[in-house]
Amino acid sequence: MCTRYYIEKEDPELKNILQVVHLSPLYRKFSDKFGKAIPLSGEVRPTDIVPVIAPSAKGTRAFFPMQWGFHLPDRKLTLLNARTETAAFKPSFREAWRSCRCIIPASYYFEWEHFENAQGKTRIGDKYIIQPSGSIVTWLCGLYRIEEDFPVFVVLTRESVEPIASIHDRMPLILPEGHIDEWICPTSDPNSLLQYALTDMVLERADTTDSNDQLTIRSFLK
Repeated sequence: MCTRYYIEKEDPELKNILQVVHLSPLYRKFSDKFGKAIPLSGEVRPTDIVPVIAPSAKGTRAFFPMQWGFHLPDRKLTLLNARTETAAFKPSFREAWRSCRCIIPASYYFEWEHFENAQGKTRIGDKYIIQPSGSIVTWLCGLYRIEEDFPVFVVLTRESVEPIASIHDRMPLILPEGHIDEWICPTSDPNSLLQYALTDMVLERADTTDSNDQLTIRSFLK
């Protein structure tokens, strides 16, 4: 958790972000690297390139394409998430926690139900769509860094609360839009902003019954 989320390209609040990122020189650089145009919306998976909010060289809010995942070549691992409780101390995250924080805009995120079977083993159940109550955009908190001249990011997670706790013990760290600039400011104290984390969530099972496993998003997310 969190390893999937969704960007609705027609969402008015996200449309401008998508357009700015698509026209950026960094987007063209990513496209050249992979030899193809890169989709910036739809269901987002690990290692995808997506819009991220981070400070510009002048310290103001800016939009950049970034790839999801910190890479650890020596261990052949890709880190997708960082725990809010330990990011300040973990070697892979502590520098970014101090001064390289970002916001990942999403329409909503996905989670799969985790439960124990009769043998005590963890099983994966239904897929859920989740977002903050009363919100259209979900502002996921993250950390970023530069790897081989390209920006990459991870999503921060925290201990979950109900109703999320009933399906998974972790959830993303999500802030209100009004705290984005404070969060991404390199000189701000991230610990002072944790009190504003959103925990009032709405969720519903994702309809994945059609042949292409496409989601039918119900009216409560509109």
